[in-house]
Amino acid sequence: MTHLFIFLFSFFFILPIKAEVTGFWTTIDDKTGKEKSIVHIYEDNGKICGKVVDIFGNKEATAKIEGAPKIMGLQIIWDLKKNGNKYTGGKILDPQSGKTYGCEIWKEGSDLIVRGKIAFLGRNQTWKKKPSFRPTAQD
Repeated sequence: MTHLFIFLFSFFFILPIKAEVTGFWTTIDDKTGKEKSIVHIYEDNGKICGKVVDIFGNKEATAKIEGAPKIMGLQIIWDLKKNGNKYTGGKILDPQSGKTYGCEIWKEGSDLIVRGKIAFLGRNQTWKKKPSFRPTAQD
């Protein structure tokens, strides 16, 4: 009976915590307000990560980092850990500038707030849930 209680507790209370931020999210360009890309937020070894799985525009665009990899398929978020209502302690890469920042994410309503920061200074972006996105086999 105790094992059944633990299983049900995990299923209904612990699993949904991770599910609240995982999935496919549309990034929005700060300057134009247009959709920019789709990022897949997922769990890997107990940490939250994210990679670009689609780009609206030049799908051959490359990141300004060593080796100039394509932005499509690039991991841009890594090492986030649950901390209360947020995921903190991770990093985020801006592939267009090649700069890496501290990162934290959290939900506000149906939106994902993504904060890139240096020390206590930072900037938030609002990403929109993309439930209808169908990844290809490589995503």
